[in-house]
Amino acid sequence: MQNKQFRAVGAPLLTIVLCFTTLAQSLSVSMMDKTCEPCDDFYKYANGGWLKDNTIPATDSTWSRSAEIRQRTQLLLKEILEEAAKKKSAAKGSAEQLIGAYYAACMDEAKIEAGGAKALEPHLARIEKIKSVNDLPTEVANFHRQRIPALFGFGWTPDIKNSSMIIGDVRQGGWTLPSREYYTEAKFASSRDDFVTYAARMFELIGDEPSQAAANAQTVLAVQTKLAESARTPLQLRDSNANYNKRTMAQLKELAPNFDWAKYFSTRGAPPMSEVNVGQPEFIEKMNALLVTVPVRDWKTYLRWQLVHVVSPYLSSPFAKTNFDLYASRLTGQKEQQTRWKRCVAETDSLLSDALGQIYVKKAFPQATKTRAEEMIRNLIAAAHERLSTVEWMGDETRRQAIAKLAALKQKIGSPDKWDDYRGLELKPDTYLENTFRIAAYGSKKALEKIGKPADRSEWYVTVPTFNPYYFSGNNEIVFPAGILQPPMFDPKAEDALNYGAIGALIGHEITHAFDNKGSQFDAAGNLRNWWTDVDRKNFIDRAACVEKQYSAFEVEKGLFVNGKLTLGENIADMGGLNMAYAAYLKSLEGKPKPPVIDGLTHEQRFFISYANRYAALARPEYERLLVSTDTHSPQRFRVNGPLSNMPEFAEVFSCKTGDRMVRPASERCRVW
Repeated sequence: MQNKQFRAVGAPLLTIVLCFTTLAQSLSVSMMDKTCEPCDDFYKYANGGWLKDNTIPATDSTWSRSAEIRQRTQLLLKEILEEAAKKKSAAKGSAEQLIGAYYAACMDEAKIEAGGAKALEPHLARIEKIKSVNDLPTEVANFHRQRIPALFGFGWTPDIKNSSMIIGDVRQGGWTLPSREYYTEAKFASSRDDFVTYAARMFELIGDEPSQAAANAQTVLAVQTKLAESARTPLQLRDSNANYNKRTMAQLKELAPNFDWAKYFSTRGAPPMSEVNVGQPEFIEKMNALLVTVPVRDWKTYLRWQLVHVVSPYLSSPFAKTNFDLYASRLTGQKEQQTRWKRCVAETDSLLSDALGQIYVKKAFPQATKTRAEEMIRNLIAAAHERLSTVEWMGDETRRQAIAKLAALKQKIGSPDKWDDYRGLELKPDTYLENTFRIAAYGSKKALEKIGKPADRSEWYVTVPTFNPYYFSGNNEIVFPAGILQPPMFDPKAEDALNYGAIGALIGHEITHAFDNKGSQFDAAGNLRNWWTDVDRKNFIDRAACVEKQYSAFEVEKGLFVNGKLTLGENIADMGGLNMAYAAYLKSLEGKPKPPVIDGLTHEQRFFISYANRYAALARPEYERLLVSTDTHSPQRFRVNGPLSNMPEFAEVFSCKTGDRMVRPASERCRVW
């Protein structure tokens, strides 16, 4: 995990259900371990051969079947970028010129190494000029304009109770470790010790004497701890109602009178605003108190740290290596950095997504693929409609609302209909960090221009080559980027059993997010509104509680269990998506000859194996521990065995019997959708 503080251009401060997934390709019996009984551990049965034959590369914290498709995409992007970097005739400001200039600057290691920390000098000098708390709003605004976190976050978001409009959004932020728990819980004490060691080394790299660097590192930890103590946890941030707190500008000033909001918004270039959403008011109140109790010299130390920490991957190797030592090595177990070209490809895709994406689509996403994907989505929506029409615990009034929401569900497939033209952005091929700051400032300005205007519902929130789809409740939409719609995850020429088991279950997963514990709180227009009767909501909550309890019993390693509350939405979506995909697959066979048995496996069995193959993965223990604390997804093996153990259709296909580990007693079986 690299330090990814610079957000993609125009990225909002909103929550989307971005579904990290792994790959299922054409069925290969060599992946399987047939010495393992499918009714005992289906994950191992379907993937045991692959798990035995693979290891995690030193440059990764996890390794999965998605590696094949990711590598293919990376190599194609590298080819595009290298060609663009060499092309001298590209028009200034064109997509080719921008991505070529940025990639070339990123790859110019000699210049980056020679520069050392020189690029930081004007920024550090600006921090040094801070004399009092009254100077902080201006500098924090400068940081935010360049996408460097400090004190809090500010950006745009759809008004979740009036999703057709964009409002400003003030949120908690300004610390370095993954979440509040890393600052407050005893089990993460070693991570805090590592952080202090890492921070001290970084302060030395920008010129501090060792003793002062060590003291500065402790100061940063103390300040960040005070900020984090009042922050909400990843689980609390999933509560949409609790994180919706509109305030007038006068009320914002009352909440934090020690911070000059007018000066901050003016420096940021924000438009006039009558109100903003304050996601976590108690955090802003605590920040306000800290502005008085924390000395100005400590705030300056804190800002120096935020700066060098964020930009270290863009500086010479001592900075980048020190950053890697904690954020990849210590926290995720990764042994070596990714090769430079892979890092540069990832940065270009993240920061210039539309410029690179439009070229990628022309090379890698044929219309036939889009047409077939749209057909599968229609079939999965039909299966979802059938389930909503017949689910036994839902009354007619709520059912009508649910079906209306499904009917309004929008689908974005492949790539956006329109691209950002980056008008006014100028990049040079020999200034890597400066180019990064230019892109950040461009994106910040473009993002703030949205505030107070109607929402652009055509906008995408992932890059086109991304391997992961998402559901966004504010638009009531599912989005499948071109990066995931390629063989072997999705092959228009493959048999339906494999496609429905892999991409079909994933499509169903995204559709189900519209009706999970969070998505179900939003209506067909994307507004936060209760459209449930009290009886039906209780029925839903009771069924969701079954899922929560079940997953909370899954042990990741001795004494460490899945957080059933944090992962509830994804677990509901995994279960619902699999059920919908299987129903849609069986429906697709009507009127057709029965598919043959292949390699001793029926077509129904191949469907379930294809589903399980998607999750074949290895992960370092450090990485799994990090994910259990912060990620909304369960570990991969539980994403297979969890849903399947609740599915009678699976038990029937593999002749599993009561008492087998993959068969839950009817009284313990969970099913929401």
